[in-house]
Amino acid sequence: MVKKTNQPILHNIRVLDFTWALAGPYATRLLADFGAEIIKVQSPLMEEADDVTMRGYYDTWNRNKLGITLNMNKPEGVALAIRLALICDAVAENFTPRVMANWGLDYKNLKKLKPDIIMVSLSVMGGKSPKSYYSGYGPAVHALSGMTRLTSFPGQPPTGPGFSYADHVAGLYASMALLGALEERRKTGKGQHIDISENDVVKGLLKVAAKEPMGNDSLIAAPHNVYRCKGKNRWCAIAVITEEEWRGLTQALGNPGWAEDTRFVTLSCRQGNRIELDGLIADWTKKHTAEEVMSLLQKNGVAAGIVQDASDLAKDPQLKTRGFFVKDAEMPFIDASPIRVSESTAEYRRAAPEPGQDNDYVYGELLGVSGKEMAELKRKGVI
Repeated sequence: MVKKTNQPILHNIRVLDFTWALAGPYATRLLADFGAEIIKVQSPLMEEADDVTMRGYYDTWNRNKLGITLNMNKPEGVALAIRLALICDAVAENFTPRVMANWGLDYKNLKKLKPDIIMVSLSVMGGKSPKSYYSGYGPAVHALSGMTRLTSFPGQPPTGPGFSYADHVAGLYASMALLGALEERRKTGKGQHIDISENDVVKGLLKVAAKEPMGNDSLIAAPHNVYRCKGKNRWCAIAVITEEEWRGLTQALGNPGWAEDTRFVTLSCRQGNRIELDGLIADWTKKHTAEEVMSLLQKNGVAAGIVQDASDLAKDPQLKTRGFFVKDAEMPFIDASPIRVSESTAEYRRAAPEPGQDNDYVYGELLGVSGKEMAELKRKGVI
Protein backbone atom coordinates (compact mmCIF):
# COMPACT_ATOMS: atom_id res chain seq x y z
CA MET A 1 0.00 0.00 0.00
CA VAL A 2 1.39 3.41 -1.00
CA LYS A 3 1.58 5.93 1.81
CA LYS A 4 0.05 9.27 0.86
CA THR A 5 1.71 12.52 1.84
CA ASN A 6 -0.02 15.02 4.12
CA GLN A 7 0.49 17.79 1.58
CA PRO A 8 -0.23 17.91 -2.16
CA ILE A 9 2.71 16.65 -4.16
CA LEU A 10 3.50 20.05 -5.75
CA HIS A 11 2.95 22.16 -2.61
CA ASN A 12 6.49 23.59 -2.73
CA ILE A 13 6.28 24.84 -6.34
CA ARG A 14 5.36 28.45 -7.19
CA VAL A 15 4.56 29.67 -10.71
CA LEU A 16 3.99 33.23 -11.95
CA ASP A 17 1.17 32.78 -14.45
CA PHE A 18 0.74 35.24 -17.33
CA THR A 19 -1.34 32.78 -19.37
CA TRP A 20 -4.76 33.70 -20.70
CA ALA A 21 -6.37 31.56 -23.46
CA LEU A 22 -7.09 27.87 -22.91
CA ALA A 23 -3.71 26.16 -23.48
CA GLY A 24 -1.84 28.16 -20.84
CA PRO A 25 -4.46 28.26 -18.07
CA TYR A 26 -5.09 24.53 -18.53
CA ALA A 27 -1.39 23.78 -18.06
CA THR A 28 -1.19 25.78 -14.84
CA ARG A 29 -4.55 24.44 -13.60
CA LEU A 30 -3.19 20.89 -13.81
CA LEU A 31 -0.33 21.98 -11.53
CA ALA A 32 -2.61 23.93 -9.20
CA ASP A 33 -4.83 20.88 -8.69
CA PHE A 34 -1.83 19.09 -7.17
CA GLY A 35 -0.90 21.92 -4.86
CA ALA A 36 1.36 24.24 -6.85
CA GLU A 37 0.99 27.90 -5.86
CA ILE A 38 -0.07 29.56 -9.10
CA ILE A 39 -0.08 33.36 -9.07
CA LYS A 40 -2.37 34.45 -11.90
CA VAL A 41 -1.66 37.92 -13.25
CA GLN A 42 -4.56 40.02 -14.54
CA SER A 43 -4.74 43.59 -15.74
CA PRO A 44 -6.51 46.00 -13.36
CA LEU A 45 -7.90 47.69 -16.47
CA MET A 46 -9.99 44.66 -17.44
CA GLU A 47 -13.48 44.69 -16.00
CA GLU A 48 -14.86 41.38 -14.84
CA ALA A 49 -16.80 39.76 -17.67
CA ASP A 50 -20.56 40.14 -17.37
CA ASP A 51 -21.16 37.49 -20.00
CA VAL A 52 -22.07 34.23 -18.26
CA THR A 53 -20.29 32.11 -20.88
CA MET A 54 -17.02 34.03 -20.60
CA ARG A 55 -17.20 33.97 -16.82
CA GLY A 56 -17.80 30.24 -16.93
CA TYR A 57 -14.78 29.83 -19.22
CA TYR A 58 -12.58 31.79 -16.81
CA ASP A 59 -13.86 29.88 -13.78
CA THR A 60 -13.24 26.53 -15.44
CA TRP A 61 -9.56 27.03 -16.20
CA ASN A 62 -8.43 29.08 -13.21
CA ARG A 63 -9.56 27.23 -10.09
CA ASN A 64 -7.09 26.73 -7.23
CA LYS A 65 -5.07 29.78 -8.31
CA LEU A 66 -4.19 33.01 -6.55
CA GLY A 67 -5.29 36.17 -8.35
CA ILE A 68 -3.44 39.47 -8.54
CA THR A 69 -3.89 42.59 -10.65
CA LEU A 70 -0.89 44.22 -12.28
CA ASN A 71 -0.69 46.94 -14.92
CA MET A 72 2.15 45.92 -17.24
CA ASN A 73 1.82 49.18 -19.18
CA LYS A 74 3.50 51.03 -16.31
CA PRO A 75 7.20 50.75 -15.38
CA GLU A 76 6.23 50.07 -11.77
CA GLY A 77 4.13 47.14 -12.94
CA VAL A 78 7.02 45.62 -14.88
CA ALA A 79 9.31 46.11 -11.88
CA LEU A 80 6.85 44.28 -9.64
CA ALA A 81 6.55 41.45 -12.17
CA ILE A 82 10.32 41.01 -12.15
CA ARG A 83 10.37 40.93 -8.35
CA LEU A 84 7.65 38.30 -8.40
CA ALA A 85 9.52 36.19 -10.96
CA LEU A 86 12.55 36.14 -8.66
CA ILE A 87 10.58 34.43 -5.87
CA CYS A 88 9.00 31.86 -8.22
CA ASP A 89 10.23 28.55 -9.57
CA ALA A 90 8.78 29.19 -12.99
CA VAL A 91 7.07 31.74 -15.23
CA ALA A 92 4.36 30.62 -17.64
CA GLU A 93 2.95 32.58 -20.60
CA ASN A 94 1.17 32.00 -23.90
CA PHE A 95 1.43 35.33 -25.68
CA THR A 96 3.05 35.79 -29.07
CA PRO A 97 6.83 35.78 -28.47
CA ARG A 98 7.28 39.56 -28.71
CA VAL A 99 5.11 40.38 -25.67
CA MET A 100 7.31 39.13 -22.83
CA ALA A 101 10.41 40.50 -24.57
CA ASN A 102 8.82 43.94 -24.81
CA TRP A 103 8.43 43.90 -21.02
CA GLY A 104 11.96 42.64 -20.48
CA LEU A 105 10.50 39.44 -19.06
CA ASP A 106 11.75 37.05 -21.72
CA TYR A 107 13.93 34.12 -20.67
CA LYS A 108 17.16 35.80 -21.73
CA ASN A 109 16.64 38.66 -19.31
CA LEU A 110 15.11 36.65 -16.48
CA LYS A 111 17.99 34.18 -16.57
CA LYS A 112 20.45 36.99 -15.86
CA LEU A 113 18.56 37.82 -12.67
CA LYS A 114 17.71 34.27 -11.63
CA PRO A 115 19.90 31.64 -13.36
CA ASP A 116 17.77 28.69 -12.24
CA ILE A 117 14.45 30.15 -13.42
CA ILE A 118 12.28 27.94 -15.62
CA MET A 119 10.12 29.59 -18.25
CA VAL A 120 7.29 27.96 -20.16
CA SER A 121 6.15 29.65 -23.37
CA LEU A 122 3.30 28.43 -25.54
CA SER A 123 2.54 29.94 -28.93
CA VAL A 124 1.07 28.91 -32.26
CA MET A 125 4.38 28.37 -34.08
CA GLY A 126 7.00 28.58 -31.31
CA GLY A 127 9.46 31.36 -30.54
CA LYS A 128 12.19 30.21 -32.94
CA SER A 129 10.00 29.81 -36.02
CA PRO A 130 10.16 32.27 -38.94
CA LYS A 131 6.41 32.46 -38.41
CA SER A 132 6.61 33.07 -34.66
CA TYR A 133 4.46 36.18 -35.10
CA TYR A 134 1.42 34.01 -35.95
CA SER A 135 -1.31 34.20 -33.33
CA GLY A 136 -4.51 32.25 -32.96
CA TYR A 137 -6.60 29.81 -30.98
CA GLY A 138 -6.92 26.04 -31.24
CA PRO A 139 -8.92 26.01 -34.51
CA ALA A 140 -6.17 28.00 -36.24
CA VAL A 141 -3.62 25.39 -35.10
CA HIS A 142 -5.88 22.63 -36.38
CA ALA A 143 -5.82 24.24 -39.83
CA LEU A 144 -2.08 24.99 -39.87
CA SER A 145 -1.12 21.49 -38.73
CA GLY A 146 -3.36 19.72 -41.25
CA MET A 147 -5.79 18.32 -38.69
CA THR A 148 -8.75 20.24 -40.09
CA ARG A 149 -8.18 18.76 -43.53
CA LEU A 150 -7.84 15.23 -42.17
CA THR A 151 -11.05 15.50 -40.15
CA SER A 152 -13.19 15.84 -43.25
CA PHE A 153 -14.98 13.49 -45.59
CA PRO A 154 -13.57 12.86 -49.08
CA GLY A 155 -14.85 15.47 -51.51
CA GLN A 156 -16.43 17.59 -48.78
CA PRO A 157 -15.26 20.79 -47.03
CA PRO A 158 -13.07 20.38 -43.92
CA THR A 159 -14.93 20.23 -40.64
CA GLY A 160 -12.34 20.28 -37.85
CA PRO A 161 -12.61 18.37 -34.56
CA GLY A 162 -15.28 20.67 -33.08
CA PHE A 163 -13.38 21.77 -29.97
CA SER A 164 -9.94 23.17 -29.14
CA TYR A 165 -8.06 19.89 -29.18
CA ALA A 166 -4.76 21.65 -29.90
CA ASP A 167 -5.05 23.83 -26.79
CA HIS A 168 -5.72 20.86 -24.54
CA VAL A 169 -2.81 18.75 -25.77
CA ALA A 170 -0.43 21.73 -25.76
CA GLY A 171 -1.42 22.44 -22.16
CA LEU A 172 -0.70 18.83 -21.23
CA TYR A 173 2.69 18.99 -22.96
CA ALA A 174 3.51 22.21 -21.12
CA SER A 175 2.68 20.86 -17.68
CA MET A 176 4.67 17.67 -18.27
CA ALA A 177 7.62 19.59 -19.67
CA LEU A 178 7.64 21.90 -16.65
CA LEU A 179 7.67 18.95 -14.26
CA GLY A 180 10.56 17.48 -16.22
CA ALA A 181 12.45 20.78 -16.04
CA LEU A 182 11.89 20.98 -12.28
CA GLU A 183 13.32 17.48 -11.87
CA GLU A 184 16.30 18.40 -14.05
CA ARG A 185 16.91 21.51 -11.94
CA ARG A 186 16.75 19.41 -8.78
CA LYS A 187 19.60 17.30 -10.16
CA THR A 188 21.71 19.99 -11.83
CA GLY A 189 20.63 23.33 -10.36
CA LYS A 190 20.00 24.65 -13.87
CA GLY A 191 16.88 26.34 -15.20
CA GLN A 192 15.70 26.27 -18.80
CA HIS A 193 13.28 27.72 -21.32
CA ILE A 194 10.48 25.45 -22.57
CA ASP A 195 9.34 26.80 -25.93
CA ILE A 196 6.24 24.95 -27.12
CA SER A 197 4.85 25.28 -30.63
CA GLU A 198 1.22 24.16 -30.60
CA ASN A 199 1.51 23.51 -34.33
CA ASP A 200 4.42 21.12 -33.79
CA VAL A 201 2.61 19.36 -30.95
CA VAL A 202 -0.38 18.55 -33.16
CA LYS A 203 1.71 17.69 -36.23
CA GLY A 204 3.69 15.25 -34.12
CA LEU A 205 0.51 13.52 -33.05
CA LEU A 206 -0.72 13.34 -36.66
CA LYS A 207 2.32 11.43 -37.93
CA VAL A 208 0.52 8.14 -37.42
CA ALA A 209 -2.63 9.34 -39.16
CA ALA A 210 -3.66 8.82 -42.77
CA LYS A 211 -2.25 11.20 -45.36
CA GLU A 212 -5.64 11.85 -46.97
CA PRO A 213 -9.07 12.63 -45.48
CA MET A 214 -10.97 9.43 -44.76
CA GLY A 215 -14.06 10.61 -42.92
CA ASN A 216 -15.03 7.83 -40.52
CA ASP A 217 -13.23 5.12 -42.52
CA SER A 218 -10.17 3.34 -41.14
CA LEU A 219 -7.08 1.66 -42.56
CA ILE A 220 -7.27 -1.13 -39.96
CA ALA A 221 -10.97 -1.62 -39.20
CA ALA A 222 -14.29 -2.36 -40.90
CA PRO A 223 -16.96 -1.62 -39.94
CA HIS A 224 -15.66 1.68 -38.55
CA ASN A 225 -18.28 4.41 -38.44
CA VAL A 226 -20.95 6.17 -36.40
CA TYR A 227 -24.42 4.77 -36.87
CA ARG A 228 -27.79 6.41 -36.37
CA CYS A 229 -29.81 4.91 -33.54
CA LYS A 230 -33.38 5.13 -32.29
CA GLY A 231 -34.31 8.58 -31.01
CA LYS A 232 -33.55 12.16 -32.02
CA ASN A 233 -29.92 12.71 -33.08
CA ARG A 234 -28.68 9.58 -31.31
CA TRP A 235 -25.63 7.78 -32.65
CA CYS A 236 -23.23 5.00 -31.70
CA ALA A 237 -19.64 4.55 -32.86
CA ILE A 238 -18.59 1.00 -33.77
CA ALA A 239 -15.15 -0.34 -34.69
CA VAL A 240 -14.23 -3.91 -35.64
CA ILE A 241 -10.60 -4.87 -36.25
CA THR A 242 -10.09 -8.59 -35.56
CA GLU A 243 -11.96 -11.65 -36.78
CA GLU A 244 -12.94 -12.38 -33.19
CA GLU A 245 -14.57 -8.95 -32.96
CA TRP A 246 -16.35 -9.58 -36.28
CA ARG A 247 -17.80 -12.79 -34.87
CA GLY A 248 -18.88 -10.87 -31.77
CA LEU A 249 -20.62 -8.28 -33.96
CA THR A 250 -22.50 -10.83 -36.02
CA GLN A 251 -23.53 -12.68 -32.86
CA ALA A 252 -24.87 -9.46 -31.35
CA LEU A 253 -26.89 -8.88 -34.54
CA GLY A 254 -28.40 -12.37 -34.33
CA ASN A 255 -26.11 -13.99 -36.95
CA PRO A 256 -27.85 -12.51 -40.00
CA GLY A 257 -27.47 -14.38 -43.28
CA TRP A 258 -25.56 -11.57 -44.96
CA ALA A 259 -22.72 -11.96 -42.42
CA GLU A 260 -21.63 -15.12 -44.29
CA ASP A 261 -21.58 -13.32 -47.65
CA THR A 262 -18.24 -13.45 -49.47
CA ARG A 263 -18.24 -9.64 -49.52
CA PHE A 264 -17.55 -9.67 -45.79
CA VAL A 265 -15.50 -12.83 -45.27
CA THR A 266 -12.23 -10.99 -44.45
CA LEU A 267 -11.22 -7.55 -43.20
CA SER A 268 -10.00 -6.52 -46.66
CA CYS A 269 -13.31 -7.67 -48.15
CA ARG A 270 -15.25 -5.70 -45.54
CA GLN A 271 -13.15 -2.62 -46.24
CA GLY A 272 -13.77 -2.97 -49.97
CA ASN A 273 -17.50 -3.22 -49.39
CA ARG A 274 -17.80 -0.84 -46.48
CA ILE A 275 -20.69 1.17 -47.93
CA GLU A 276 -22.91 -1.91 -48.22
CA LEU A 277 -21.76 -3.12 -44.80
CA ASP A 278 -22.50 0.25 -43.18
CA GLY A 279 -26.00 0.18 -44.63
CA LEU A 280 -26.72 -3.28 -43.21
CA ILE A 281 -25.46 -2.34 -39.75
CA ALA A 282 -27.41 0.94 -39.81
CA ASP A 283 -30.59 -1.02 -40.58
CA TRP A 284 -30.04 -2.77 -37.23
CA THR A 285 -28.84 0.16 -35.09
CA LYS A 286 -31.75 2.43 -36.01
CA LYS A 287 -34.12 -0.06 -34.38
CA HIS A 288 -32.35 0.25 -31.02
CA THR A 289 -31.32 3.05 -28.70
CA ALA A 290 -27.65 4.06 -28.64
CA GLU A 291 -27.40 2.69 -25.10
CA GLU A 292 -28.77 -0.68 -26.19
CA VAL A 293 -26.40 -0.88 -29.15
CA MET A 294 -23.37 -0.01 -27.05
CA SER A 295 -24.25 -2.40 -24.23
CA LEU A 296 -24.99 -5.37 -26.47
CA LEU A 297 -21.89 -4.93 -28.61
CA GLN A 298 -19.57 -4.43 -25.65
CA LYS A 299 -20.91 -7.62 -24.06
CA ASN A 300 -19.87 -9.39 -27.26
CA GLY A 301 -16.36 -7.96 -27.25
CA VAL A 302 -16.94 -5.21 -29.82
CA ALA A 303 -15.64 -1.66 -29.36
CA ALA A 304 -18.72 0.57 -29.30
CA GLY A 305 -19.57 3.87 -27.66
CA ILE A 306 -22.39 6.37 -27.62
CA VAL A 307 -21.71 9.67 -29.36
CA GLN A 308 -22.25 11.65 -26.19
CA ASP A 309 -23.73 15.06 -25.66
CA ALA A 310 -23.21 17.09 -22.48
CA SER A 311 -26.08 15.33 -20.71
CA ASP A 312 -24.59 11.93 -21.53
CA LEU A 313 -21.21 12.96 -20.20
CA ALA A 314 -22.71 14.15 -16.93
CA LYS A 315 -24.24 10.68 -16.43
CA ASP A 316 -21.41 8.61 -17.91
CA PRO A 317 -20.74 5.59 -15.62
CA GLN A 318 -17.00 5.53 -16.38
CA LEU A 319 -16.59 9.19 -15.46
CA LYS A 320 -18.77 8.67 -12.39
CA THR A 321 -16.65 5.72 -11.21
CA ARG A 322 -13.48 7.75 -11.58
CA GLY A 323 -15.02 10.69 -9.75
CA PHE A 324 -14.47 12.96 -12.74
CA PHE A 325 -17.22 15.42 -11.83
CA VAL A 326 -17.00 17.08 -8.43
CA LYS A 327 -19.74 18.86 -6.51
CA ASP A 328 -18.68 21.37 -3.90
CA ALA A 329 -20.26 24.28 -2.07
CA GLU A 330 -17.90 26.80 -3.66
CA MET A 331 -17.69 25.04 -7.04
CA PRO A 332 -21.10 23.41 -7.61
CA PHE A 333 -20.22 21.17 -10.58
CA ILE A 334 -16.72 20.96 -11.98
CA ASP A 335 -14.57 18.55 -13.95
CA ALA A 336 -11.90 16.94 -11.80
CA SER A 337 -8.34 16.32 -12.92
CA PRO A 338 -8.10 13.25 -15.18
CA ILE A 339 -4.64 12.54 -13.73
CA ARG A 340 -4.08 10.11 -10.86
CA VAL A 341 -0.88 10.21 -8.78
CA SER A 342 -0.30 7.33 -6.35
CA GLU A 343 1.24 9.40 -3.56
CA SER A 344 -1.09 12.38 -3.72
CA THR A 345 -4.57 13.36 -4.83
CA ALA A 346 -5.85 16.35 -6.72
CA GLU A 347 -7.61 18.88 -4.51
CA TYR A 348 -10.22 21.48 -5.37
CA ARG A 349 -9.63 24.07 -2.69
CA ARG A 350 -11.06 27.23 -4.15
CA ALA A 351 -12.86 28.71 -7.11
CA ALA A 352 -11.14 30.91 -9.68
CA PRO A 353 -10.02 34.17 -8.04
CA GLU A 354 -11.69 37.50 -8.45
CA PRO A 355 -9.36 40.15 -9.95
CA GLY A 356 -6.92 41.26 -7.25
CA GLN A 357 -8.35 38.88 -4.67
CA ASP A 358 -4.88 37.94 -3.41
CA ASN A 359 -3.05 41.25 -3.83
CA ASP A 360 -2.50 41.65 -0.09
CA TYR A 361 -1.00 38.20 0.32
CA VAL A 362 1.19 38.23 -2.78
CA TYR A 363 2.44 41.82 -2.62
CA GLY A 364 2.29 42.24 1.15
CA GLU A 365 3.40 38.88 2.53
CA LEU A 366 5.46 37.40 -0.30
CA LEU A 367 7.11 40.60 -1.59
CA GLY A 368 7.02 42.64 1.60
CA VAL A 369 5.35 45.68 0.05
CA SER A 370 4.21 48.01 2.83
CA GLY A 371 0.68 49.28 3.27
CA LYS A 372 1.79 52.76 2.29
CA GLU A 373 3.42 51.47 -0.91
CA MET A 374 0.31 49.43 -1.73
CA ALA A 375 -1.89 52.47 -1.40
CA GLU A 376 0.40 54.45 -3.72
CA LEU A 377 0.43 51.63 -6.27
CA LYS A 378 -3.37 51.55 -6.24
CA ARG A 379 -3.50 55.34 -6.62
CA LYS A 380 -1.28 55.13 -9.69
CA GLY A 381 -3.35 52.31 -11.17
CA VAL A 382 -0.47 49.83 -11.02
CA ILE A 383 -2.51 47.35 -8.99
